[in-house]
Amino acid sequence: MTFRARMNSFACAAVAALAVALSPHSASAQGFDFLWGGTEEFGGGRGVVSFNPQFKPGEIIVSFSDRRLYLITKPGQAITYPVAVPTGEARWQGKTYVSNKRVNPPWTPTPEMVAKNPRLPRWVPGGHPMNPLGVRALYLGSSAYRIHGTDAPWTIGQAVSHGCIRMLNQDVLDLYPRVPVGTRVTVTWQHFNTSSASNSSAPSSSKSASSSSSSGGSLSDLFFYDDEPAQRPATRKSYRSSVQRSAAAE
Repeated sequence: MTFRARMNSFACAAVAALAVALSPHSASAQGFDFLWGGTEEFGGGRGVVSFNPQFKPGEIIVSFSDRRLYLITKPGQAITYPVAVPTGEARWQGKTYVSNKRVNPPWTPTPEMVAKNPRLPRWVPGGHPMNPLGVRALYLGSSAYRIHGTDAPWTIGQAVSHGCIRMLNQDVLDLYPRVPVGTRVTVTWQHFNTSSASNSSAPSSSKSASSSSSSGGSLSDLFFYDDEPAQRPATRKSYRSSVQRSAAAE
């Protein structure tokens, strides 16, 4: 076999291996079950806390300093969820709104991401256990930023994203039906003083998702990339959005 033939065979084998890894039908066989988080290994989960009464019921407040998302349920009270936040160079803050919602959103890397890492798959189908967006996504304004699930629950609570707000899959499943399109979202670096408003966690809005004990993989692990590019969110004049980046230290 010539050198060129050997290289062609190697390339075909590599492509076939990647196709198997990304095949929804082979995901379970490969051990790539969704890692839901919220387990003893990853911790996390929602709760009910007292909150600043200046915010109105139905609003979402994301505190990058707290690394928490707060959904105001009534004056002075909120459901809170742990989140992963942007890295220092991807800092932003401001007011926006939920412009769209997607169940099992597909993921496509941007040209910039592919240029940085050519090994990335060009598309990952929605619902695939290695999809970086997880099982649900809430789109923010006309920007590239989203509140979404993840295939890497161990990143929740860390500053790792390129601007998006990551949640545990079972948490975004709980948040999703509570939030209609048009919901106001405030993203800030402000720290909020909260205290537990209940001895139990917030009531679930849907059937609880089964936790996975799988030690499967994620695309983040396989290809060492993040989920979204850092882009400046577009403003919405009617809402007087003032989304802006901040280069100041936290």
